[in-house]
Amino acid sequence: MSAAHSSVIVNTNGNGSINPLPNLHRAYQVVVAATQDMGIGKDGKLPWRLPTDLKFFKEITTTTSQSGKKNAVVMGRKTWESIPLQFRPLPGRLNVVLTRSSSFDNAAAENVVICRSMSSALELLAASPYGTSIEKIFVIGGGEIFRETLNAPECEAIHITEIHTNIECDTFMPPIDTTVFRPWYSSFPKVENNIRYSFTTYVRVRSSAAEPLSQNSDSLFDNNSASKKFEVQNFSFLPKMIFERHGEYMYLNLVQEIIYQGAAKGDRTGTGTLSTFGCQMRFNLRRSFPLLTTKGLLKSFFGLSVAQQMPSIGLSEREEGDLGPVYGFQWRHFGARYTNMHDDYTGQGIDQLLDVINKIKHNPDDRRIILSAWNPADLKLMALPPCHMFAQFYVANGELSCQMYQRSADMGLGVPFNIASYALLTCMIAHICGLVPGDFIHDIGDAHVYQTHVKPLQDQLHNLPKPFPTLKINPQKKDIDSFVATDFKLIGYDPHQKIEMKMAV
Repeated sequence: MSAAHSSVIVNTNGNGSINPLPNLHRAYQVVVAATQDMGIGKDGKLPWRLPTDLKFFKEITTTTSQSGKKNAVVMGRKTWESIPLQFRPLPGRLNVVLTRSSSFDNAAAENVVICRSMSSALELLAASPYGTSIEKIFVIGGGEIFRETLNAPECEAIHITEIHTNIECDTFMPPIDTTVFRPWYSSFPKVENNIRYSFTTYVRVRSSAAEPLSQNSDSLFDNNSASKKFEVQNFSFLPKMIFERHGEYMYLNLVQEIIYQGAAKGDRTGTGTLSTFGCQMRFNLRRSFPLLTTKGLLKSFFGLSVAQQMPSIGLSEREEGDLGPVYGFQWRHFGARYTNMHDDYTGQGIDQLLDVINKIKHNPDDRRIILSAWNPADLKLMALPPCHMFAQFYVANGELSCQMYQRSADMGLGVPFNIASYALLTCMIAHICGLVPGDFIHDIGDAHVYQTHVKPLQDQLHNLPKPFPTLKINPQKKDIDSFVATDFKLIGYDPHQKIEMKMAV
Protein backbone atom coordinates (compact mmCIF):
# COMPACT_ATOMS: atom_id res chain seq x y z
CA MET A 1 0.00 0.00 0.00
CA SER A 2 1.41 3.40 -0.99
CA ALA A 3 1.99 6.15 1.52
CA ALA A 4 -0.91 8.11 0.06
CA HIS A 5 -3.27 5.28 0.98
CA SER A 6 -1.99 4.29 4.38
CA SER A 7 -2.61 5.44 7.94
CA VAL A 8 0.38 7.28 9.33
CA ILE A 9 1.06 8.66 12.83
CA VAL A 10 3.28 11.74 12.76
CA ASN A 11 4.98 13.02 15.91
CA THR A 12 5.51 16.72 16.42
CA ASN A 13 9.23 16.06 16.71
CA GLY A 14 9.33 14.65 13.18
CA ASN A 15 10.00 11.03 14.18
CA GLY A 16 6.96 9.61 12.36
CA SER A 17 7.08 7.44 9.30
CA ILE A 18 7.16 10.49 7.00
CA ASN A 19 9.72 13.21 7.58
CA PRO A 20 8.22 16.64 6.91
CA LEU A 21 10.24 19.55 5.70
CA PRO A 22 11.39 21.63 8.72
CA ASN A 23 9.26 24.67 9.59
CA LEU A 24 7.22 24.30 6.42
CA HIS A 25 3.49 24.69 6.96
CA ARG A 26 0.75 24.88 4.38
CA ALA A 27 -2.17 27.28 4.42
CA TYR A 28 -5.67 25.93 4.91
CA GLN A 29 -9.32 26.95 4.70
CA VAL A 30 -12.07 26.30 7.25
CA VAL A 31 -15.47 24.84 6.36
CA VAL A 32 -18.12 25.06 9.08
CA ALA A 33 -21.82 25.58 9.76
CA ALA A 34 -22.68 27.73 12.79
CA THR A 35 -25.52 29.61 14.41
CA GLN A 36 -25.42 33.35 15.01
CA ASP A 37 -23.86 32.75 18.45
CA MET A 38 -21.31 30.40 16.81
CA GLY A 39 -22.92 27.16 17.95
CA ILE A 40 -21.75 24.21 15.87
CA GLY A 41 -23.08 21.07 17.57
CA LYS A 42 -25.33 19.43 20.14
CA ASP A 43 -24.67 16.08 21.85
CA GLY A 44 -21.86 15.32 19.41
CA LYS A 45 -24.03 15.81 16.32
CA LEU A 46 -25.19 18.54 13.97
CA PRO A 47 -28.44 19.90 15.40
CA TRP A 48 -29.89 20.59 11.96
CA ARG A 49 -30.55 18.69 8.78
CA LEU A 50 -29.71 20.69 5.68
CA PRO A 51 -29.19 18.54 2.56
CA THR A 52 -28.10 21.55 0.49
CA ASP A 53 -25.43 22.36 3.08
CA LEU A 54 -24.15 18.77 2.97
CA LYS A 55 -24.05 18.98 -0.83
CA PHE A 56 -22.08 22.24 -0.61
CA PHE A 57 -19.66 20.70 1.92
CA LYS A 58 -19.01 17.74 -0.36
CA GLU A 59 -18.56 19.90 -3.43
CA ILE A 60 -16.17 22.42 -1.90
CA THR A 61 -14.00 19.82 -0.14
CA THR A 62 -13.90 17.39 -3.07
CA THR A 63 -13.53 19.55 -6.19
CA THR A 64 -10.02 20.24 -7.48
CA SER A 65 -8.80 22.34 -10.38
CA GLN A 66 -6.22 19.74 -11.47
CA SER A 67 -7.04 16.16 -12.33
CA GLY A 68 -5.01 13.62 -10.41
CA LYS A 69 -4.99 15.74 -7.26
CA LYS A 70 -7.25 15.58 -4.24
CA ASN A 71 -7.97 17.74 -1.22
CA ALA A 72 -7.37 16.96 2.44
CA VAL A 73 -9.92 17.34 5.23
CA VAL A 74 -8.50 17.81 8.73
CA MET A 75 -10.65 16.97 11.75
CA GLY A 76 -10.49 16.07 15.42
CA ARG A 77 -11.20 12.55 16.67
CA LYS A 78 -14.71 13.45 17.89
CA THR A 79 -15.63 14.85 14.47
CA TRP A 80 -14.27 11.67 12.86
CA GLU A 81 -16.36 9.51 15.16
CA SER A 82 -19.48 11.60 14.49
CA ILE A 83 -19.35 10.65 10.81
CA PRO A 84 -21.58 7.60 10.16
CA LEU A 85 -19.53 4.47 9.58
CA GLN A 86 -20.83 4.04 6.04
CA PHE A 87 -19.41 7.47 5.10
CA ARG A 88 -16.09 7.06 6.90
CA PRO A 89 -13.56 7.99 5.63
CA LEU A 90 -15.02 10.81 3.55
CA PRO A 91 -14.54 9.55 -0.03
CA GLY A 92 -12.39 11.31 -2.60
CA ARG A 93 -10.41 13.20 0.06
CA LEU A 94 -7.43 12.51 2.27
CA ASN A 95 -8.84 12.30 5.81
CA VAL A 96 -6.45 13.67 8.44
CA VAL A 97 -7.52 12.86 12.00
CA LEU A 98 -5.96 14.77 14.91
CA THR A 99 -5.69 12.80 18.14
CA ARG A 100 -3.24 12.33 20.99
CA SER A 101 -4.82 9.04 21.96
CA SER A 102 -2.46 6.09 21.58
CA SER A 103 -5.47 3.77 21.49
CA PHE A 104 -6.91 5.33 18.36
CA ASP A 105 -6.26 2.80 15.64
CA ASN A 106 -7.36 3.21 12.07
CA ALA A 107 -4.43 1.53 10.41
CA ALA A 108 -6.57 -0.45 8.02
CA ALA A 109 -8.39 2.53 6.53
CA GLU A 110 -7.41 3.93 3.18
CA ASN A 111 -7.12 7.67 2.61
CA VAL A 112 -6.60 8.24 6.35
CA VAL A 113 -3.61 9.64 8.20
CA ILE A 114 -3.36 10.30 11.92
CA CYS A 115 -1.49 13.25 13.41
CA ARG A 116 -0.99 14.31 17.00
CA SER A 117 -1.43 18.06 16.37
CA MET A 118 -2.47 20.60 13.79
CA SER A 119 1.14 21.69 13.46
CA SER A 120 2.31 18.19 12.61
CA ALA A 121 -0.58 17.77 10.15
CA LEU A 122 0.43 20.91 8.26
CA GLU A 123 4.05 19.75 8.21
CA LEU A 124 2.98 16.35 6.92
CA LEU A 125 0.84 17.85 4.17
CA ALA A 126 3.73 20.07 3.07
CA ALA A 127 6.08 17.08 2.72
CA SER A 128 6.34 14.49 -0.04
CA PRO A 129 4.13 12.96 -1.33
CA TYR A 130 1.31 15.18 -0.07
CA GLY A 131 2.99 18.49 -0.92
CA THR A 132 2.34 17.84 -4.60
CA SER A 133 -0.67 15.49 -4.52
CA ILE A 134 -2.89 17.49 -2.16
CA GLU A 135 -4.34 20.65 -3.73
CA LYS A 136 -6.19 22.31 -0.84
CA ILE A 137 -6.54 21.66 2.88
CA PHE A 138 -9.90 22.11 4.62
CA VAL A 139 -10.29 22.10 8.40
CA ILE A 140 -13.76 20.73 9.21
CA GLY A 141 -14.01 20.54 13.03
CA GLY A 142 -14.72 20.25 15.81
CA GLY A 143 -14.87 22.94 18.46
CA GLU A 144 -11.39 22.47 19.92
CA ILE A 145 -9.81 22.36 16.48
CA PHE A 146 -11.66 25.52 15.39
CA ARG A 147 -10.50 27.36 18.50
CA GLU A 148 -6.93 26.62 17.47
CA THR A 149 -7.22 27.18 13.74
CA LEU A 150 -10.01 29.63 12.89
CA ASN A 151 -8.09 32.89 13.22
CA ALA A 152 -4.56 31.46 13.03
CA PRO A 153 -2.14 32.98 10.47
CA GLU A 154 -2.27 29.88 8.24
CA CYS A 155 -6.03 30.21 7.78
CA GLU A 156 -6.60 31.97 4.46
CA ALA A 157 -10.39 31.61 4.13
CA ILE A 158 -13.47 30.61 6.12
CA HIS A 159 -16.49 29.09 4.38
CA ILE A 160 -19.33 29.31 6.87
CA THR A 161 -22.93 28.21 6.55
CA GLU A 162 -24.62 30.85 8.69
CA ILE A 163 -27.69 29.44 10.45
CA HIS A 164 -30.12 32.32 11.02
CA THR A 165 -32.68 30.27 12.97
CA ASN A 166 -32.20 29.94 16.74
CA ILE A 167 -31.05 26.38 17.50
CA GLU A 168 -29.74 25.12 20.84
CA CYS A 169 -26.10 24.04 20.82
CA ASP A 170 -23.59 22.85 23.43
CA THR A 171 -20.45 23.13 21.29
CA PHE A 172 -19.18 26.47 20.05
CA MET A 173 -16.43 28.03 17.95
CA PRO A 174 -14.80 31.47 18.35
CA PRO A 175 -16.08 34.44 16.36
CA ILE A 176 -14.42 35.34 13.07
CA ASP A 177 -11.87 38.15 13.49
CA THR A 178 -13.26 40.75 11.09
CA THR A 179 -10.19 42.95 11.50
CA VAL A 180 -8.27 40.45 9.37
CA PHE A 181 -11.07 38.66 7.46
CA ARG A 182 -13.46 40.34 5.00
CA PRO A 183 -16.57 38.90 3.31
CA TRP A 184 -15.85 37.67 -0.21
CA TYR A 185 -19.24 36.25 -1.09
CA SER A 186 -22.55 35.69 0.65
CA SER A 187 -25.42 33.74 -0.86
CA PHE A 188 -28.99 34.89 -0.78
CA PRO A 189 -30.80 33.28 2.18
CA LYS A 190 -32.30 29.83 1.77
CA VAL A 191 -34.94 27.99 3.81
CA GLU A 192 -34.78 24.24 4.27
CA ASN A 193 -36.63 22.16 6.86
CA ASN A 194 -37.88 25.45 8.37
CA ILE A 195 -34.29 26.62 8.92
CA ARG A 196 -33.12 29.87 7.31
CA TYR A 197 -29.44 29.97 6.39
CA SER A 198 -26.91 31.33 3.91
CA PHE A 199 -23.42 30.53 2.69
CA THR A 200 -20.70 33.13 3.32
CA THR A 201 -16.98 33.07 2.56
CA TYR A 202 -14.52 35.28 4.42
CA VAL A 203 -10.97 35.83 3.15
CA ARG A 204 -7.89 36.92 5.02
CA VAL A 205 -6.78 40.38 3.90
CA ARG A 206 -3.98 40.97 6.41
CA SER A 207 -1.60 38.83 8.41
CA SER A 208 -2.72 39.83 11.90
CA ALA A 209 -4.93 42.15 13.88
CA ALA A 210 -1.93 44.28 14.90
CA GLU A 211 -2.95 46.94 12.34
CA PRO A 212 -6.71 46.58 11.95
CA LEU A 213 -8.58 47.97 9.01
CA SER A 214 -9.31 51.61 9.72
CA GLN A 215 -12.81 52.48 10.89
CA ASN A 216 -12.14 56.17 11.44
CA SER A 217 -12.33 57.74 8.00
CA ASP A 218 -13.94 61.16 7.87
CA SER A 219 -16.39 60.42 5.08
CA LEU A 220 -17.80 57.75 2.85
CA PHE A 221 -15.15 58.08 0.12
CA ASP A 222 -12.13 59.05 2.22
CA ASN A 223 -9.80 56.15 1.54
CA ASN A 224 -6.34 57.67 1.63
CA SER A 225 -5.23 55.95 4.83
CA ALA A 226 -2.47 53.41 4.28
CA SER A 227 -3.96 51.34 7.09
CA LYS A 228 -6.85 50.46 4.77
CA LYS A 229 -4.65 48.70 2.24
CA PHE A 230 -4.92 44.93 2.18
CA GLU A 231 -1.76 42.93 2.77
CA VAL A 232 -3.27 40.17 0.63
CA GLN A 233 -3.99 41.38 -2.93
CA ASN A 234 -4.71 38.16 -4.84
CA PHE A 235 -7.54 35.88 -3.74
CA SER A 236 -7.25 33.22 -6.43
CA PHE A 237 -6.39 30.70 -3.69
CA LEU A 238 -10.14 30.33 -3.23
CA PRO A 239 -11.88 27.36 -4.83
CA LYS A 240 -12.98 28.36 -8.32
CA MET A 241 -16.64 27.76 -7.43
CA ILE A 242 -16.33 30.38 -4.65
CA PHE A 243 -14.00 32.83 -6.39
CA GLU A 244 -16.40 33.32 -9.29
CA ARG A 245 -19.38 33.98 -6.99
CA HIS A 246 -18.05 37.41 -6.04
CA GLY A 247 -20.82 39.93 -6.73
CA GLU A 248 -18.61 42.05 -8.97
CA TYR A 249 -18.57 39.29 -11.60
CA MET A 250 -22.20 40.10 -12.44
CA TYR A 251 -21.01 43.50 -13.62
CA LEU A 252 -17.81 42.24 -15.25
CA ASN A 253 -19.57 39.41 -17.11
CA LEU A 254 -22.21 41.81 -18.42
CA VAL A 255 -19.53 44.24 -19.64
CA GLN A 256 -17.71 41.39 -21.38
CA GLU A 257 -20.92 40.15 -23.00
CA ILE A 258 -21.72 43.62 -24.34
CA ILE A 259 -18.20 44.22 -25.71
CA TYR A 260 -18.01 40.91 -27.54
CA GLN A 261 -21.66 40.22 -28.41
CA GLY A 262 -23.43 43.60 -28.26
CA ALA A 263 -25.17 45.25 -31.19
CA ALA A 264 -23.48 48.31 -32.71
CA LYS A 265 -25.79 51.31 -32.34
CA GLY A 266 -25.72 55.06 -32.72
CA ASP A 267 -26.55 57.44 -29.86
CA ARG A 268 -27.39 61.09 -29.20
CA THR A 269 -23.70 61.95 -28.56
CA GLY A 270 -22.48 60.57 -31.90
CA THR A 271 -19.87 58.43 -30.12
CA GLY A 272 -21.35 55.04 -30.97
CA THR A 273 -22.11 52.17 -28.63
CA LEU A 274 -22.20 48.43 -28.28
CA SER A 275 -25.49 47.54 -26.68
CA THR A 276 -27.77 44.81 -25.37
CA PHE A 277 -31.31 45.00 -24.05
CA GLY A 278 -32.92 43.60 -20.91
CA CYS A 279 -30.34 42.75 -18.20
CA GLN A 280 -30.42 42.17 -14.48
CA MET A 281 -27.83 42.17 -11.69
CA ARG A 282 -28.61 41.20 -8.09
CA PHE A 283 -26.44 42.35 -5.18
CA ASN A 284 -26.53 41.07 -1.61
CA LEU A 285 -26.35 43.97 0.88
CA ARG A 286 -26.40 41.85 4.06
CA ARG A 287 -22.65 41.45 4.55
CA SER A 288 -21.00 44.00 2.27
CA PHE A 289 -21.51 47.10 0.14
CA PRO A 290 -21.26 46.75 -3.68
CA LEU A 291 -18.67 49.40 -4.52
CA LEU A 292 -16.66 47.98 -7.42
CA THR A 293 -13.04 47.05 -6.72
CA THR A 294 -11.62 46.36 -10.20
CA LYS A 295 -11.14 50.10 -10.56
CA GLY A 296 -11.04 52.90 -8.01
CA LEU A 297 -14.33 54.72 -7.42
CA LEU A 298 -13.34 57.19 -4.73
CA LYS A 299 -14.61 60.30 -6.45
CA SER A 300 -17.72 60.82 -8.50
CA PHE A 301 -17.70 62.35 -11.95
CA PHE A 302 -19.97 65.29 -11.26
CA GLY A 303 -17.41 67.76 -12.63
CA LEU A 304 -19.15 67.95 -16.00
CA SER A 305 -20.94 71.28 -16.09
CA VAL A 306 -24.56 71.79 -16.98
CA ALA A 307 -23.49 74.31 -19.60
CA GLN A 308 -21.68 71.52 -21.44
CA GLN A 309 -24.90 69.47 -21.61
CA MET A 310 -27.51 72.15 -22.29
CA PRO A 311 -26.83 73.21 -25.91
CA SER A 312 -27.65 69.80 -27.33
CA ILE A 313 -31.12 69.70 -25.71
CA GLY A 314 -32.18 73.32 -25.99
CA LEU A 315 -31.67 74.56 -22.44
CA SER A 316 -28.70 76.85 -22.99
CA GLU A 317 -30.44 79.63 -21.04
CA ARG A 318 -30.39 77.55 -17.84
CA GLU A 319 -28.07 78.80 -15.10
CA GLU A 320 -24.87 76.86 -14.58
CA GLY A 321 -25.61 74.01 -12.15
CA ASP A 322 -29.39 74.04 -12.73
CA LEU A 323 -30.40 70.60 -14.05
CA GLY A 324 -34.11 71.29 -13.87
CA PRO A 325 -36.74 69.09 -12.21
CA VAL A 326 -34.64 65.92 -12.18
CA TYR A 327 -34.29 63.10 -9.64
CA GLY A 328 -34.37 64.94 -6.33
CA PHE A 329 -37.17 67.27 -7.37
CA GLN A 330 -39.36 64.41 -8.57
CA TRP A 331 -38.67 62.35 -5.43
CA ARG A 332 -39.61 65.17 -3.06
CA HIS A 333 -41.98 67.42 -5.10
CA PHE A 334 -43.59 65.29 -7.81
CA GLY A 335 -46.24 67.34 -9.63
CA ALA A 336 -45.06 70.75 -8.43
CA ARG A 337 -44.31 73.49 -10.96
CA TYR A 338 -40.55 73.93 -11.40
CA THR A 339 -39.08 77.40 -11.87
CA ASN A 340 -35.40 77.36 -10.96
CA MET A 341 -32.97 75.75 -8.53
CA HIS A 342 -33.12 78.66 -6.04
CA ASP A 343 -36.85 78.65 -5.26
CA ASP A 344 -38.23 77.01 -2.11
CA TYR A 345 -40.62 74.16 -2.94
CA THR A 346 -41.45 73.18 0.64
CA GLY A 347 -44.91 71.61 0.83
CA GLN A 348 -45.37 71.56 -2.93
CA GLY A 349 -46.09 68.37 -4.86
CA ILE A 350 -45.91 64.84 -3.54
CA ASP A 351 -42.99 63.80 -1.31
CA GLN A 352 -42.54 60.29 -2.68
CA LEU A 353 -39.55 59.53 -0.47
CA LEU A 354 -41.43 60.23 2.77
CA ASP A 355 -44.36 58.23 1.40
CA VAL A 356 -42.02 55.27 0.78
CA ILE A 357 -40.64 55.50 4.31
CA ASN A 358 -44.12 55.79 5.83
CA LYS A 359 -45.35 52.70 3.98
CA ILE A 360 -42.28 50.68 4.94
CA LYS A 361 -42.80 51.57 8.59
CA HIS A 362 -46.57 51.20 8.81
CA ASN A 363 -47.65 48.98 5.90
CA PRO A 364 -44.59 46.91 4.93
CA ASP A 365 -46.62 44.38 2.92
CA ASP A 366 -47.84 47.12 0.56
CA ARG A 367 -47.02 46.29 -3.06
CA ARG A 368 -47.05 49.96 -4.05
CA ILE A 369 -43.92 51.19 -2.27
CA ILE A 370 -42.73 53.07 -5.33
CA LEU A 371 -40.26 55.88 -6.04
CA SER A 372 -40.46 57.34 -9.56
CA ALA A 373 -38.30 59.96 -11.24
CA TRP A 374 -40.08 59.64 -14.59
CA ASN A 375 -42.58 62.50 -15.00
CA PRO A 376 -43.55 62.91 -18.68
CA ALA A 377 -44.91 66.41 -18.05
CA ASP A 378 -41.50 67.64 -16.89
CA LEU A 379 -39.17 65.80 -19.29
CA LYS A 380 -38.77 68.84 -21.56
CA LEU A 381 -37.52 70.89 -18.60
CA MET A 382 -34.80 68.43 -17.56
CA ALA A 383 -31.14 68.62 -18.57
CA LEU A 384 -31.43 64.91 -19.31
CA PRO A 385 -34.45 62.66 -18.78
CA PRO A 386 -33.90 60.26 -15.85
CA CYS A 387 -31.89 57.16 -16.65
CA HIS A 388 -32.53 55.36 -13.36
CA MET A 389 -36.21 56.11 -13.36
CA PHE A 390 -38.17 53.79 -11.11
CA ALA A 391 -37.60 51.89 -7.85
CA GLN A 392 -39.78 49.52 -5.83
CA PHE A 393 -39.12 48.49 -2.24
CA TYR A 394 -39.97 45.17 -0.58
CA VAL A 395 -39.98 44.13 3.08
CA ALA A 396 -39.65 40.53 4.32
CA ASN A 397 -37.94 38.77 7.24
CA GLY A 398 -36.92 42.09 8.76
CA GLU A 399 -35.02 43.04 5.59
CA LEU A 400 -35.50 45.81 3.03
CA SER A 401 -34.82 45.11 -0.65
CA CYS A 402 -34.94 47.46 -3.62
CA GLN A 403 -35.47 46.81 -7.33
CA MET A 404 -34.56 49.66 -9.65
CA TYR A 405 -35.29 49.97 -13.37
CA GLN A 406 -32.84 51.93 -15.51
CA ARG A 407 -33.84 52.75 -19.09
CA SER A 408 -30.30 53.57 -20.26
CA ALA A 409 -27.06 52.48 -18.63
CA ASP A 410 -23.52 53.62 -19.42
CA MET A 411 -21.68 50.50 -18.24
CA GLY A 412 -18.26 52.13 -18.05
CA LEU A 413 -18.90 55.35 -16.16
CA GLY A 414 -22.46 55.43 -14.88
CA VAL A 415 -23.41 51.94 -13.75
CA PRO A 416 -20.76 51.53 -11.01
CA PHE A 417 -22.17 54.66 -9.36
CA ASN A 418 -25.78 53.67 -10.02
CA ILE A 419 -25.17 50.39 -8.18
CA ALA A 420 -23.50 52.14 -5.26
CA SER A 421 -26.04 54.99 -5.01
CA TYR A 422 -29.13 52.77 -4.91
CA ALA A 423 -27.43 50.35 -2.56
CA LEU A 424 -26.72 53.35 -0.32
CA LEU A 425 -30.31 54.58 -0.58
CA THR A 426 -31.57 51.11 0.37
CA CYS A 427 -29.22 50.98 3.36
CA MET A 428 -30.26 54.48 4.51
CA ILE A 429 -33.98 53.73 4.34
CA ALA A 430 -33.51 50.35 6.03
CA HIS A 431 -31.53 52.07 8.78
CA ILE A 432 -34.17 54.64 9.65
CA CYS A 433 -36.97 52.04 9.41
CA GLY A 434 -35.31 49.62 11.82
CA LEU A 435 -34.63 47.00 9.14
CA VAL A 436 -31.49 45.43 7.75
CA PRO A 437 -30.53 45.74 4.06
CA GLY A 438 -31.48 42.78 1.90
CA ASP A 439 -31.07 42.71 -1.89
CA PHE A 440 -30.52 45.37 -4.52
CA ILE A 441 -31.80 44.22 -7.91
CA HIS A 442 -30.67 46.32 -10.87
CA ASP A 443 -32.81 45.97 -14.02
CA ILE A 444 -31.47 47.62 -17.16
CA GLY A 445 -33.14 48.34 -20.50
CA ASP A 446 -30.44 49.54 -22.91
CA ALA A 447 -27.11 48.49 -21.37
CA HIS A 448 -24.32 49.94 -23.48
CA VAL A 449 -20.59 50.43 -23.74
CA TYR A 450 -19.40 53.54 -25.57
CA GLN A 451 -16.86 52.78 -28.28
CA THR A 452 -14.38 55.07 -26.51
CA HIS A 453 -14.70 52.94 -23.34
CA VAL A 454 -13.99 49.55 -24.91
CA LYS A 455 -10.23 49.60 -24.34
CA PRO A 456 -10.39 50.91 -20.73
CA LEU A 457 -13.05 48.32 -19.89
CA GLN A 458 -10.97 45.55 -21.44
CA ASP A 459 -8.15 46.67 -19.15
CA GLN A 460 -10.55 46.57 -16.20
CA LEU A 461 -11.62 43.04 -17.09
CA HIS A 462 -8.04 41.89 -16.48
CA ASN A 463 -8.21 43.03 -12.84
CA LEU A 464 -9.32 40.43 -10.31
CA PRO A 465 -11.95 41.52 -7.78
CA LYS A 466 -11.14 42.18 -4.14
CA PRO A 467 -13.56 41.96 -1.21
CA PHE A 468 -16.31 44.56 -1.23
CA PRO A 469 -16.18 47.05 1.66
CA THR A 470 -18.75 47.18 4.43
CA LEU A 471 -20.87 50.24 5.20
CA LYS A 472 -21.41 51.64 8.69
CA ILE A 473 -24.12 54.24 9.35
CA ASN A 474 -24.32 56.51 12.37
CA PRO A 475 -26.77 54.67 14.68
CA GLN A 476 -28.00 57.96 16.16
CA LYS A 477 -29.53 59.17 12.90
CA LYS A 478 -33.21 58.24 12.46
CA ASP A 479 -34.42 60.97 10.07
CA ILE A 480 -33.81 60.74 6.33
CA ASP A 481 -33.18 64.49 6.13
CA SER A 482 -30.65 64.55 8.97
CA PHE A 483 -27.79 62.66 7.31
CA VAL A 484 -24.45 64.29 6.55
CA ALA A 485 -21.43 62.77 4.83
CA THR A 486 -19.65 61.96 8.09
CA ASP A 487 -22.52 59.67 9.13
CA PHE A 488 -21.25 57.05 6.67
CA LYS A 489 -18.08 54.96 6.93
CA LEU A 490 -16.73 52.55 4.35
CA ILE A 491 -14.66 49.86 6.02
CA GLY A 492 -12.08 47.93 4.02
CA TYR A 493 -12.19 49.48 0.55
CA ASP A 494 -8.94 48.76 -1.29
CA PRO A 495 -9.66 48.88 -5.04
CA HIS A 496 -7.37 48.69 -8.03
CA GLN A 497 -6.14 51.94 -9.53
CA LYS A 498 -8.54 54.38 -11.17
CA ILE A 499 -9.12 53.76 -14.89
CA GLU A 500 -9.74 56.90 -16.95
CA MET A 501 -12.81 57.00 -19.19
CA LYS A 502 -14.11 60.12 -20.92
CA MET A 503 -17.79 60.98 -20.65
CA ALA A 504 -19.66 61.01 -23.94
CA VAL A 505 -21.61 64.28 -24.27
